[in-house]
Amino acid sequence: MKKPGWTTWRGLTRSTRGSEIAETAMILPLFFIVFMAIFWFGQAFRIYGTITHGARLGAEAAVAPLCTTCGTPPPTLAATNAKTAVYNALAAAHLDKNGLVPYGAKWTPPVLCPCGSASTSCVSSSISCDGSVGDVCIQKNVQLSYPSQGGMGTCGISVSARYQYPYHFLIPFTTLDLGNMLLPGQAQMRAETQ
Repeated sequence: MKKPGWTTWRGLTRSTRGSEIAETAMILPLFFIVFMAIFWFGQAFRIYGTITHGARLGAEAAVAPLCTTCGTPPPTLAATNAKTAVYNALAAAHLDKNGLVPYGAKWTPPVLCPCGSASTSCVSSSISCDGSVGDVCIQKNVQLSYPSQGGMGTCGISVSARYQYPYHFLIPFTTLDLGNMLLPGQAQMRAETQ
């Protein structure tokens, strides 16, 4: 005698007629695509965080590039220290430094005004990148805040980097291909007067 509420496997397969199998076959690929999208977005966000952290470390190293008893630093020491800090941050996250995109090749550095500028519109007098390093843009003596906008009018340094993230976003059965993404990282640090 069968207990009430219990069904046999044979009865279960007869009553469903394969509808669960068909529904599962339709849902599993969609679930897999969503899961992979979450995974790849997490990887891109990790690289973006690493680039931003490296730019922040580079800006800190460029603002104070020497010890107090070391004397006058050479003019390229700040740029070299900033580049080394960015490279070290990439190495700590197991990212290849060759993924950094040289400025001028595929991206333009940020437009920043020189120290003492009263206006934020300084397209013609923008600070260019330090030429001693090619894949990290170090802009020295830039205006970080403006008194006309309620700031203190502080000057400092800006460090920017772009990383070529090798991810091809392809949706099956479509022609959508976003190709390689450029993930930016930029940090600005106020110059300390010592």
